[in-house]
Amino acid sequence: MLKCNLRILMAEHRIDDITELMKLSGLSRNSINKLYREENVETTKLETLFKLCDTFQCQLSDLIEYQPDQEEAENK
Repeated sequence: MLKCNLRILMAEHRIDDITELMKLSGLSRNSINKLYREENVETTKLETLFKLCDTFQCQLSDLIEYQPDQEEAENK
């Protein structure tokens, strides 16, 4: 599973809401909402992730982290 740290980055950069992030990044509310609410990046465009990295001046690994599924980890 891929987990998005968007909420954490927004807090660290003192970005209070999605509207402010929309203005800074040029992304749509739907693109940001999907990552903010669900923390799910499995169906997110790379372009969206790259724009967020540019906005936060961070690496992709700061925005996205891999977390193995519990079931998958237990089977290894």
